[in-house]
Amino acid sequence: MEVVTGRELYESLSKDELIDLLMADSKNIVAMDGVWFQSVEKDHGMDEAMHHDEEAWKRYTVTEARRIKKFLGLSEKPGLEGLMKALPLRVVDRANDTTVEMIDGKVLYKVVTCRVQEARTKKNMPLHPCKSAAVFEYGYFAATIDERIKYRCVSCYPDLCDSCKDCACCWEFYIEDNQ
Repeated sequence: MEVVTGRELYESLSKDELIDLLMADSKNIVAMDGVWFQSVEKDHGMDEAMHHDEEAWKRYTVTEARRIKKFLGLSEKPGLEGLMKALPLRVVDRANDTTVEMIDGKVLYKVVTCRVQEARTKKNMPLHPCKSAAVFEYGYFAATIDERIKYRCVSCYPDLCDSCKDCACCWEFYIEDNQ
């Protein structure tokens, strides 16, 4: 009987197959996040589900940022350039369509299409009030990449901005001049 390890299997895959697997895994993680959230939401209501969502993102996002920072070989304070490299590698945002750009010395990050909101819409569920958890998700991520980085939510449900109709949510990151 032949025994094959996961690593051996991964090494046998082509680059395109690995990319496809990576993208499928990202979607699977978003689905798992939604499954646990909807379970709590169904049994205990939206407020309780949001509380646990916020607590999960406070912890998870720091771990993810540390690993991405190490993977990229970023310095202790890589600035906004480091953040621009790191944001697209986040597992949740890898599953979504996102853009990241530098405008006037600030990073503007958009989730163009959000799998979570699209899934809830297809199921005729109310939109996920993600802003309260996303402030931890993006704020803690950015601060872990570089403690000097600050953020501002430009638009995120339920606080949507008219100037961000082309995306699900939009975040601005910056470093204050005196830092």
